[in-house]
This record gives sequence, structure tokens and C-alpha cells, in this order.
Amino acid sequence: MTDPATTAPASPLRVAIVGCGIIGLNHARAILRHPRLAITALVDAVPAAARTLADTIVAESGADRPAEFSTLTAALAAAPIDVVVICTPSGLHVAVAREAIAAGTHVVIEKPLDTEMGRAREILELSRAAERDGLVISVISQHRFDPASRAVAEAAHTGRFGRVTSGVASVAWWRSQEYYDSGQWRGTWELDGGGALMNQGVHTVDLLVWFLGRPVEITAHTALLAHERVEVEDIAVATIRFESGALAVLHATTAAFPGLAVRIQVHGDRGSAIVHDDQLETFFADGDTAERAADVVPAAELRGGDRGPDAFVIGHLRQYDDIVDAIDGRRAPGVRVEDAFESLCVVRAVYLSATLGRPVRFDEVLAGELDDVVVTTGVPA
Repeated sequence: MTDPATTAPASPLRVAIVGCGIIGLNHARAILRHPRLAITALVDAVPAAARTLADTIVAESGADRPAEFSTLTAALAAAPIDVVVICTPSGLHVAVAREAIAAGTHVVIEKPLDTEMGRAREILELSRAAERDGLVISVISQHRFDPASRAVAEAAHTGRFGRVTSGVASVAWWRSQEYYDSGQWRGTWELDGGGALMNQGVHTVDLLVWFLGRPVEITAHTALLAHERVEVEDIAVATIRFESGALAVLHATTAAFPGLAVRIQVHGDRGSAIVHDDQLETFFADGDTAERAADVVPAAELRGGDRGPDAFVIGHLRQYDDIVDAIDGRRAPGVRVEDAFESLCVVRAVYLSATLGRPVRFDEVLAGELDDVVVTTGVPA
């Protein structure tokens, strides 16, 4: 038997980032901090974007300069790649995922999974086949790895809140007109897939469903009130009924100047919790009236705690820890495509309800019964 103390450390996993904009940069900064990951290739249809990201990687980390490519095909042909990280506009995810999985690489996909249900279903089926072949396919939901979120999920799932009765989730952000004008794809149904809910609120939807369980029915309204030359909503409001009987209110907007907080409340008959901008604000459990937030997360993870300048990177790094552990341990990752697909179905149900002017059953969306409906912002005239 090999002595673990003398076993050579595993070789770094070679990573290709596809899509070298701001999201690609965020991933790069997390990957560079992981001892088991090495960025060896950057892919972008715009060569200047790959070049700029390569420059940033070298300047910020001193790491070897990744090779630059205009297509994933070229990158795969040039040198071995173990993990492909997809950071392209959402509507382009499926083509990259298809090619990466066919090449036998592990895949990490930025949320949302895709912008169109048919393509998202294809990614789901590709991931199921890939998992049977031993590949790890994960979708970014970094806030599931925040200590505050994990504390709330554990309490909700183990009965520490008693019967969970309701939830409130709100994303009150601001995006200027310049933000939407900065790219032709921004604010379009085809490539953005939606507005405030799909792009800014999808992580919050994921947490709400993780905390409260399987949705049953969604009723919603959407509107475009503060922006121009945009197809999608800048405000969405919905009520969700869950299988447990719990009810929740969901609110997402990019029309809340100057940009406020993301808050999720979970309430039960023996406890409640509030997460404010990824930090734990309130935590009561087990029918005890004593506030216990400081007992369940480190001080830096309490509301107002100092998480340092790289708090955003830390969330991604925690998820990459899980992904690498899944690859090394040949297990499923903490966030699978199945999870991301269910979150996408909730977002789709909101848009369908707002378009059709009626409640939408979650199972209708999950089964694809309404895939052919063309969604709009608000109820069509």
C-alpha cells in the first residue's frame, strides 16, 4: 500500500475559460487561488477579450500566460484540457457544453443554465449522459456555499425552524441605461433570456427553492418601467406556493436606484432567519427566543461583518473546492444541472404567468407543456 505521506500531489487540472468578459474574469480570479486548478486556455470569439484577460491573469497572479483561442475546437486540438468553464452569454451555453462534453471534459456552467427551455433540456440530457461516463457537470450557484445560506438550509431541512410557513426573497438592484446599451445582446429575450429575474435574481430564486422545497404554483406580474430599448422586464413580482404548503413572495428589479440589498427571509413556527447580502442578519431556531446568528456562522459572515475585499471571489472559490473534490472523489457535485434546471423552471414559470395572465403549475413547466409559449414583458395587449 502506498504511504499517503509520500504520495505525490495530484497534477493540476487544466482549465479552459470560454467567454472572457467580466464573468470570465471573476471565474479566473477564483480559479487562480485554487491549488488544484491551472488556467491553460482562454477562448473568445473576440481575440482582444482573450488577450485582455490573459494580460490581467499574468499581471494579477504572475501565473503562466494561458494560450488564447477564438474557438473551443482550436483549444481542444492544441493541448489537453480537463475542465471547460462556460462564461459566454447565456444563450450560447448549449453549443459550448455540447462540444466540451463530447471531448470528455468536466464542465462548469455559469448561471443561468440557458435562456431557452429546449436548449436547457439538451444540457440536462447531456449532463445525465456525461455523469454516467464519470464526468462532473456543475452549474454555478456560489451562494449555496455561503456559510449563511448553509446555516439556513440546514435549519430548514432538519426541522429547526419547525414547519416552514413562508419566505420572502427580494433583489433590489439598479442597472443604468448605459448597462443595457453596452451590448447588443443585453436586455434581449434571445440571448439574455429575461431581465431582472433571469440575470440578477436567478441565484436568489435558487436559494429560495433550496430553502423551501419543491414549488407547486406560481402567479406573477412583470413590467418594464425605468429603461428604454429593452425587451425584457426590469421588475418582476411573484407569489409561489410550495408542496409543503408554504407560501413565498419573490421580487426582483433593476430599477431600484441607487441599488439596494438582496434579502431572503425564511419563517417557520419554531424559528426564522434573514440573509442580507449573503450575510446572516437574523437566526432563531428550535422555539428559542434567543438570537443565535452569532452561534451558527463566523463573525465575518454576520451582517456588517468584514469579509475582506475578495468576498465575491470567495463564493466562487468555495464552489470550485466542491467541484474539484467531486472530480477527485468521483462523486456528484454540490450543484448539478438538475438543480439549475429546476431554478430555471421557476423563472420560466414567472414569465409564463405574467404573459398568460394566470397561475402556472410548476409541473407544467418541468414537463415542457408550455415550452412553445413566447413570453413577453407583462400581459400582451
